[in-house]
Amino acid sequence: MKLKRVKGTVVRLSLGDRVFYTAIDSFLLIILVIVAIPLWSTVTLSFRPNAFIGSNLEGMFLPPWRWSTAAYRALLGNAGFLSAFINSLKIFVMGVITALFFTIPLAYVLSVKTLPGRKFFNILILIPYLFNVGLIPSYLVVSNLGLTNHLAAIFLPVAISTYNCLIMRGFFEGIPDELKESARIDGAPEWYVLLSIILPLSKPIIMSIGLYYGVSFWNDFFHAMLYINNNALQPLPILLRNILISSGMNEFVEVSAFGEAPIQAIKAASVFMAAIPMIIAYPFIQKYFTKGTMLGSVKG
Repeated sequence: MKLKRVKGTVVRLSLGDRVFYTAIDSFLLIILVIVAIPLWSTVTLSFRPNAFIGSNLEGMFLPPWRWSTAAYRALLGNAGFLSAFINSLKIFVMGVITALFFTIPLAYVLSVKTLPGRKFFNILILIPYLFNVGLIPSYLVVSNLGLTNHLAAIFLPVAISTYNCLIMRGFFEGIPDELKESARIDGAPEWYVLLSIILPLSKPIIMSIGLYYGVSFWNDFFHAMLYINNNALQPLPILLRNILISSGMNEFVEVSAFGEAPIQAIKAASVFMAAIPMIIAYPFIQKYFTKGTMLGSVKG
C-alpha cells in the first residue's frame, strides 16, 4: 500500500489505484505535449528572423537571442491596427454587457418554477437553437433595423445564446428555493430577489458565461465581414485578414520603415496579437470557470 495525503487526510492507495493514477498522469502528460508542441512552434515562428534558413523543427529550437520582432512591428506599424484593436475591444465590452443584460433575466424567469406557462417558454427558446432561420432573413432584419455599419450589428443579433441561457437557468435552479421564498414572503418583488439574492450567489456562472460570450464576440469574423463595410469600423480579425490577403503569395511583406518580415511570421504573430485579451482575461476567470459550468449543467 502507498499513502497519499488528500487535504490533510491520509488515504491508502491500492496497487490498482496507483496504476490508475499513473495512467491518468501519463495520459495528461501526452495531451500536454500534443498541445505544447504546436503552440511553441507558432511562438518561435512569429519571432523567426528574415535570414533564417532551416526547417520548422530547427526553428523551434532557435535561441531567443536570434529572434526577430519584425512581424510584430509589422502589425503594430500598420496604420489601422490601433483603430481595429479599439473596435474589437468595444465589441468585446459592449457585447458581453449586452448579452449578460438579456441572458440573466431570461434565465432567471425560466428557472422560476411557479411561472405560468414555464414549460411552454422553455420549449419556445429551443426553436431558434434547433432551427436556423438562414442568412438572408437575418441580413434583412439587421439591415431594416439600420444596424449596417454599426458595431452593434456584430453582437446585438446574437446577444442571447440558447445554450448559455440554459446553462445559467440550471445554475439558478440549483439555488435553494428557501432563499427566494424568504424574500418573497417579506414582500420583495422578483427584480429585488434577482439583484439582491440570486446575482451575489451567481458570480461563477456569470463569469463563465461572460467568458463564453467574450471569446465569441472577440473572434467574430463572419458578422463583421457581412455587416461592416466602413474601414474605420473594421475589427481586428478583419484587419488581420486584409493584411494577409494583401501580402499575396510573396515570401516577404514590405513594412514601411520596419523593413521586411516573413509572411509566415506575420501569420503566426497575428494569431498571438488576436489572442492577447483572452490570454490576459482567462487567468482571472479560470477559478470560476469549472464551478460555474459544472453546477449550471447539472440541472435543466
